[in-house]
Amino acid sequence: MAGKAGFNPFEMARSQFDRIADMIDLDSGTRELLRTPAREFAFTIPVRMDDGTVKVFRGFRVQHNDARGPCKGGIRFHPQETVDTVRALAMWMTWKTAVVDLPLGGAKGGVICDPHNLSPREQEGICRGWMRQMAKLVGPLVDVPAPDVMTNAQHMLWMLDEFEAIHGAKYPGFITGKPVGMGGSLGRTEATGYGLVFTLREALKELGVRAESTVAAMQGFGNVAQYAIELYTRLGGKVVCVSCWDQKDQTSYTYRKPSGVQLEELRSVADRFGGIDPAKAKDKGYEQLPAEAWLEQEVDILMPCALENQITGDNVGKISKRVRLIAEGANGPTTPDADKELVARKVFVVPDFLANAGGVTCSYFEQVQSNMNYFWEKDEVLGKLDVKMTSAFLAVSELARKKKLFMRDAAHVIAINRVAQACKDRGWV
Repeated sequence: MAGKAGFNPFEMARSQFDRIADMIDLDSGTRELLRTPAREFAFTIPVRMDDGTVKVFRGFRVQHNDARGPCKGGIRFHPQETVDTVRALAMWMTWKTAVVDLPLGGAKGGVICDPHNLSPREQEGICRGWMRQMAKLVGPLVDVPAPDVMTNAQHMLWMLDEFEAIHGAKYPGFITGKPVGMGGSLGRTEATGYGLVFTLREALKELGVRAESTVAAMQGFGNVAQYAIELYTRLGGKVVCVSCWDQKDQTSYTYRKPSGVQLEELRSVADRFGGIDPAKAKDKGYEQLPAEAWLEQEVDILMPCALENQITGDNVGKISKRVRLIAEGANGPTTPDADKELVARKVFVVPDFLANAGGVTCSYFEQVQSNMNYFWEKDEVLGKLDVKMTSAFLAVSELARKKKLFMRDAAHVIAINRVAQACKDRGWV
């Protein structure tokens, strides 16, 4: 998706896994099991459009591993969705649930479509069509979906309603990211962005840097980025630019304001997908720059919160020498060849499947609450999230220091060992 020509995210995910498998001397059977998704589904979704014609969309679900519990992973809508993207994201979800020690596995789903160009009724048709294809293959004890790129609480509710209609019973714990009034969890909207900043806060402590003295550049202005900006600025940090997609021009731009991005100000000129209106942003004093300008700013922290394949071997050299920390809100934003340069420069990287695990952690909380039919207050949810994210960060950081590992490698070692052990304990390998 959104990557350079020839980039294959699944091959990237596999190469990351293979490096760690070599490092921990994983046996050949377990290695083959974990580098291959357990199950893959690809299907067509016919939808009658508002003009009366029928359009056929392509849908996917990949269940990578369920040794530690039911599969868990989002469903994204994107015009450039590919099955290899979904495979990679499913594998990363397995490591993500494991590194924060949730009793869940990893999965991912998607539909090739662009919600920008679809009416609510057409989007509902895609959601219900996706569920009709998958209803016998997912469920609260099997595979629990959630929102992802360009999907939201309404999409999840349509899917839940279709699942319940097919099965003839109520299953509120089947899907997460639901509206709060329909079994969703308080704090879920903030969870991924806040979780990112909880790990960022701990990384700054480790570096001996006060948040108030730092400046950051952000890629993305969707849900993750917005709540990350909110909490980071509350800690005293300053975001000087955001880079995001422009639907009209079909490209990305960076919007820069040296005095600091004002969250509510930018929200007032953004659409529901996080796209910013260039003219309105200019009126509010933001300078419009090329897409990659966010990467080149003289800042202390970079937060990629958009899509995969954004920091690569081709552009990593553009990152300012001032940058000390990268906190990855997106999935797979940094390629292995870029990692080599970041290691050489001693940039502290909080890896994606640790940094952005706040979303799946809060999804797990929602799942538990829905299954119990008992709901926690927002402060309790966010408090539990802080404890879980901080604990996971400290475990990864401790291993990284002890074994002199890059943070991404340390996180992979913990996650892959946990999943491999579960497979062995079950007698699969």
